[in-house]
Amino acid sequence: MALITAQAHHIFGLRSGVTNNICYVDEQTIIFPSGNNCVKYNIDQKWQKFIQGSEKSLGMQALAISPNHRYLAVAEKGSDKATVTVYDLQIIPSKKRKVLSVSDFAVQEFVSLAFSPDSRYLITQTGQPEWTLVYWMWDKQKVMATAKTGSSTNPVTQVSFNPQDNTQLCVTGNNVFRLYRYAEATLKQTSFQKMEGQNFLCHAWVSEDHVIAGTEAGKLYLFESADVRWEMNLRQESSPHDTSRTAEHSERESQLTLLPRVTALVTYSKGFACSAGPGTVILFEKTEEKEFYRKNREIRIPQDQHSYDPAQSELQEITTLCVSPSEETLLASTNQSQLYSISFSSAEMGKGDQAHFEHLTYSFHSNAIMSLDVCVWKPLAVTCSIDRSVRVWNYETNVLELYKEFQEEAYSISLHPSGLYVLVGFSDKLRLMNLLIDDIRVFREFSVRGCKECSFSNGGHLFAAVNGNVIHIFSSVTFENVTNMKGHNGKIRAIVWTGDDSRLISCGMDGAVYEWNVLTSKRESECVLKTCAYTGVAISPDAKTFFAVGSDQTLKEISDSQVLREVRSADVAYTAVVMAHSGRMLFLGTATGTVRSIKYPLPVHKEYNEYQAHAGPVTKMTVSYDDQFLLSVSEDGCMLFWKIVDKEGRGVKREKEVGYAEEVLITKSDMEEKNQVMLELKTRVEEMKMENEYQLKLKDMNYNEKVKELTEKFIQEMESLKTKNQVLKTEKEKEEVRHEETMAEVLEKHSCEMQDLESANNQKLLLEYEKYQELQVKSQHMQEDYEKQLHESEESKTQALEELTEFYEAKLHEKTAQLELSQDELRQHLREFDETKKQIEEDGDREIQDIKIKYERRLRDEKESNLRLKGETGIMRKKFSSLQKEIEEKNSDIEKLKTEQQKLQGIIKSLEKDIMGLKKEIQERDETIQDKEKRIYDLKKKNQELEKFKFVLDYKIKELKKQIEPRENEIKEMKEQIQEMEGELENLHKQNTKLELTITELQEKLKATDREMHRERQKVRDVEALVKRFKTDLHNCVGFIQEPKKLKESIREMFEKYVQQSDVVEIVGVDADIQREYARQREHLERSVASLHKKLLKDSEIHRTDNVRIMQENVTLIKEINDLRRELKVSRTKVHDLEATLRLNRKNKPGSPDLGGSNSEQASTFGVTRLNFEDEAERIIEMQRQEIKRLRDQLQSQEQSYSIRPPSGGKLPALTT
Repeated sequence: MALITAQAHHIFGLRSGVTNNICYVDEQTIIFPSGNNCVKYNIDQKWQKFIQGSEKSLGMQALAISPNHRYLAVAEKGSDKATVTVYDLQIIPSKKRKVLSVSDFAVQEFVSLAFSPDSRYLITQTGQPEWTLVYWMWDKQKVMATAKTGSSTNPVTQVSFNPQDNTQLCVTGNNVFRLYRYAEATLKQTSFQKMEGQNFLCHAWVSEDHVIAGTEAGKLYLFESADVRWEMNLRQESSPHDTSRTAEHSERESQLTLLPRVTALVTYSKGFACSAGPGTVILFEKTEEKEFYRKNREIRIPQDQHSYDPAQSELQEITTLCVSPSEETLLASTNQSQLYSISFSSAEMGKGDQAHFEHLTYSFHSNAIMSLDVCVWKPLAVTCSIDRSVRVWNYETNVLELYKEFQEEAYSISLHPSGLYVLVGFSDKLRLMNLLIDDIRVFREFSVRGCKECSFSNGGHLFAAVNGNVIHIFSSVTFENVTNMKGHNGKIRAIVWTGDDSRLISCGMDGAVYEWNVLTSKRESECVLKTCAYTGVAISPDAKTFFAVGSDQTLKEISDSQVLREVRSADVAYTAVVMAHSGRMLFLGTATGTVRSIKYPLPVHKEYNEYQAHAGPVTKMTVSYDDQFLLSVSEDGCMLFWKIVDKEGRGVKREKEVGYAEEVLITKSDMEEKNQVMLELKTRVEEMKMENEYQLKLKDMNYNEKVKELTEKFIQEMESLKTKNQVLKTEKEKEEVRHEETMAEVLEKHSCEMQDLESANNQKLLLEYEKYQELQVKSQHMQEDYEKQLHESEESKTQALEELTEFYEAKLHEKTAQLELSQDELRQHLREFDETKKQIEEDGDREIQDIKIKYERRLRDEKESNLRLKGETGIMRKKFSSLQKEIEEKNSDIEKLKTEQQKLQGIIKSLEKDIMGLKKEIQERDETIQDKEKRIYDLKKKNQELEKFKFVLDYKIKELKKQIEPRENEIKEMKEQIQEMEGELENLHKQNTKLELTITELQEKLKATDREMHRERQKVRDVEALVKRFKTDLHNCVGFIQEPKKLKESIREMFEKYVQQSDVVEIVGVDADIQREYARQREHLERSVASLHKKLLKDSEIHRTDNVRIMQENVTLIKEINDLRRELKVSRTKVHDLEATLRLNRKNKPGSPDLGGSNSEQASTFGVTRLNFEDEAERIIEMQRQEIKRLRDQLQSQEQSYSIRPPSGGKLPALTT
């Protein structure tokens, strides 16, 4: 078998057509049917466990859970006959206990199931054509009784047991309400009331004698032993609510609300709950009045805000109601495969308002799922369905991320590799939509009607859409139709891209598998088999091999336009195929809903693993990008996540870790709204803080005032108490003086009286002592006499007792021996009786089984043998009664002996009384000793009690120590966490110190830059002074602008004045970069002028009438260009001046101080202060850059204003350098 297998991990969906399709196992776990499985779902921890259906099952029809919540019965429809399977839920995984099937007549389906109160028996109601009720002892797979309950015109909808009686049953249906009682291996009908015209859809036992039933006409009937005791019409109850419906849905709901069908009933301790029309549940409470029950609360299914018509969800019909074992939660399932829940506590709060259900898990698809896709960047999967909804699931967290319902049916879907966009093929158009954080919003529409297949390329830059037998390729960037691929003669059923997106593989109903080149739109290879209508295609990772499945029940491996290998299935058509990205495993979906895994390369023999998955044909399958999950969807509306594992149950090793993106899309308006809400909330919080602070201040003021008042009162009371205390002290001193005086008097009197009493008592003591001595002598004599008598009587008594005891002990030994013998005989007789009884019972069971198979002659023989056996049992019973009589006679003899023994004991007691009389005087003397012994005994008892207390306290101390140990462990863990946090704090402190050091360094750098800036500013001031002087000379030189000769002479003078010849070469060498920059800028200006000239030449052909005006404008342009030339000349003069200054400075360096002085005087005579060459050069460069910028701005403005202008008559003068 294959090394890699698939394990069912999580399923989304509910089978709505199953009777009683939701049950509680315990307070946190429920069971519901999904696909071809029963799912155990933990509501708190969100885990699922699967109870797989039978292999050749055509789908589940009904569920029932036993009252002790241990057994689950599942009715399934088979190809030959229907079966009922009983599972044991306490064994993990849940194990099949028994499979029940009726052999006496053909059973196509089971309509309803129910367990008896003690969970030992099971009743099943069959469907067409028999409509027979079967009473099972399910543990022995034994049919106890059957009864025909309905017909094709009067079908039965529900059967149930009396919750207190295993033998009483209730059956309801169309014109059917019957009570049955099991007796003498038959089901006898006990109620014969005719209920014509009433279609009972459901019922429930309210108590041992009362059954409540709901009808299709919206009526509730309470029956007591088949007699109607109470009736209610829910149509009248629901009419006030119907008036509040909106006008849009009034026509649509009018037919439904007129007859609120009672489709579900469930009872609980306070009353019962029933469905009352679309999306409505009403709670009824018990009353002690004649009405029996009154309406307490109405619960409705809420509107679905994700739908284009939110009120549609309110029209769902509730099919099953279920109450949790603790009666805290009510669950409801609907005909649109949805699960809802509500807690009774929330339903009973606010009794004036309507209560609303909530989704138990998530919203499921309610119809066939047509398509499925996953992306690369995120663990997301998208599905679309005929129910007009698009849903986004997370297969790692098992969560429904987004869903939205549209107006048209969705046939195909594809998710962009980034997980941010989805392509959906609706019945009218193909739509590209954005997956926002809380919405699915249409972004672009394409006119492709009824698109049954669409797919993004692996790179996401292209997507393909199928329209009938044509494949359209669109660009995901420009949304243009890049190419169309035509060649199929039938509808295309599947398309798949190669890894590099250069080719596309398609298959269709015409039996063709084509490989297309996306760039040329031509077929590169083809494989046509007209007898097979293909439904699915997959491609190997190397894009050299294709795998196709279709109607001929085979898997075909295709390469180079030829079928290399065919793997046939066992009479099942394959509907979908997908290959793992690793290339080692193929997964196939079948028309019966099962999933198969086959290893690759394909085996020679049929080797595959088959898994029970869905209850309908598998429509689509896909594997996640990291090969960890397999996803499958089906026409049953369920989506199943599979975990791909190896043979040891471990996940498949990832070749590389995949990091998922966390980015989501959100619109600007939503962001602005959220920001606005945040700002409003912040302002509200600030206002609340201000209000709270103000109120706290007011309270503080009030409290301070109260405190002041209380302190004043307290001070006053203190002063009054001090005065009272002083008065009491004075009174106390007076009383003490009086008391001392009286005490002295009393002591004197007491001493006198004591002396008198002592003298009198001494005399009395002397007299009493003399009497005591006399009595003591008498008592000694009496004691001696009594001791002699006691000794004699004791000797006689012991002799008589010994004789009697020997006599009676001998008798007792004889009687006990007789008793033991009789008891042994009794045990043997009882064993024989039990063995015979067991044999008789076993023979009876065997004979009962043989009676069903053998002929009537054997029956007579067996009856005779039964009579004979009954005679033998009668003889054995007589023997047993005679033995009991003998035992009673022996017991009477024992009682006689006991009476004789009692008489002898009476004689002994009389003798003991005489002895007690003699001992009384001794006891009186021993009383003092006994009192002391009693005290010692009491003290010992107290000591024992204290020891008990000590033991109890030690035990409690041990328990407390046990309780303290986990706390101490928690304290240790918390201490470790604190130490870790302290380490993090130390790291943060170190980082803070480093940051402080960097801040100080930066501050020092700032100070240094400030100093440099001040120096540069001083340099700039010096340069500006030099420039002013230079400008005055230039201004004088500009006066000769119309006379070139004078201008040349003036410039030469300025050059000689500011620049010396020896420094020119050095300046040119030093400022080569400046000259290059200047030349580049000049070339740019010339090019711009040339471009303008070309534009003017082009525009002259269009506008010739404006030549004169444009000539004038050209003259102005020539003037501006002349100005530019002048400015260029000025810049040259600046360069010459700089060269002169450099030459002077270099001459000053080797010269004497006198020459330096003369040079300074010469410089002062010319009125020019020289700076160092670097500062002056930077200044000149800055000026030239500003000038170039200004010229560029002028050129741009002229290009904009004179873009359309004819050329001038003459040529522009040449630019001179």
